[in-house]
Amino acid sequence: MERDKPKPNVAYWHLYVDEDGISHQVECAMTDFELAAIQPGAAPQWQGRKHHDGMTVMVTVLPVGWVGAWHENPAPQWIIPLSGTWSVEAMDGIRREFGPGDISFGEDQGCEEVEGRKGHRSTTVGDLPATLMIVQFDTSRDKTTPCRFG
Repeated sequence: MERDKPKPNVAYWHLYVDEDGISHQVECAMTDFELAAIQPGAAPQWQGRKHHDGMTVMVTVLPVGWVGAWHENPAPQWIIPLSGTWSVEAMDGIRREFGPGDISFGEDQGCEEVEGRKGHRSTTVGDLPATLMIVQFDTSRDKTTPCRFG
């Protein structure tokens, strides 16, 4: 029976700003799941914590060789690669690559510029375009907390 099995553990990366205005990426996990039907009559499935906010959903295609100069995410946003590979370098110098099935939450608004770096730099990786699904929140938080989507 599903209820006897352990709850899912879904990994994601959180790009956030520390108290000094420097962006970092940390690996997090969503573990707050409840086994329930999504609607009456549907088979139960593991459902994560719900977030209520206005959102914009889009798909974007980054061409081969695309480089995004240093910038902040325009709003807090989930970024899920659908195909290809995309990288993100935080101000602390750590660079991560994301491919299909990886999940990233970009929340680096409010960074301080340090040596020409502010926010993050992203690029496509390899010889394929990177197709990304973006779910952008309409509002941001006054303070970001790493791994807040437990």
